[in-house]
Amino acid sequence: MNKNELVSAVAEKAGLSKTDASSAVDAIFEVVQSELKNGGDVRLVGFGNFSVSRREASKGRNPSTGAEVDIPARNVPKFTAGKGLKDAVN
Repeated sequence: MNKNELVSAVAEKAGLSKTDASSAVDAIFEVVQSELKNGGDVRLVGFGNFSVSRREASKGRNPSTGAEVDIPARNVPKFTAGKGLKDAVN
């Protein structure tokens, strides 16, 4: 499912116009992204948690040359599925 299909499904399920559903989906994405950018997390009970995890600097290898490469430290987004989502999938 891509974003357009998600907007259509939300519009149908909630009885909204596609424009309103698109605004709602965009707003959700913006809020989650903003919260993660500010170092917070988003917890949706029964669905899952969005959080930021710290990945430390490490050494890697260029597969074509075998040369050692420094991989810088960075923050990475992380999603952990909640019990409700896990149960729904299984």
